[in-house]
Amino acid sequence: MESITKSKNNYARSPTLQTVLMVEKFIDENSGEYKKTELFKKLPRKVMWQTFQIIMEYLENTLKIAYDKEGYVVYIWNPKFAEKYKGREDLVWKEK
Repeated sequence: MESITKSKNNYARSPTLQTVLMVEKFIDENSGEYKKTELFKKLPRKVMWQTFQIIMEYLENTLKIAYDKEGYVVYIWNPKFAEKYKGREDLVWKEK
């Protein structure tokens, strides 16, 4: 995530884990209800816009969120599905 911070904005602060989890949980609970800017304004705690941008980029890159055709933020991560396939011997799990 450090490369995201430096490549996009040298002045952006790195989000804390607590902030990332807060944003992720809010998106999960409100999946498909808000576009990005609306989502930012509705968060339970205030977050700097640059920090929010970093979190959103991280969640998108880790395949936890996506945007529908109209620009609404949708939570797509499915931990039950991932756990189901995690132990399969015919699948190879590579670390990035």
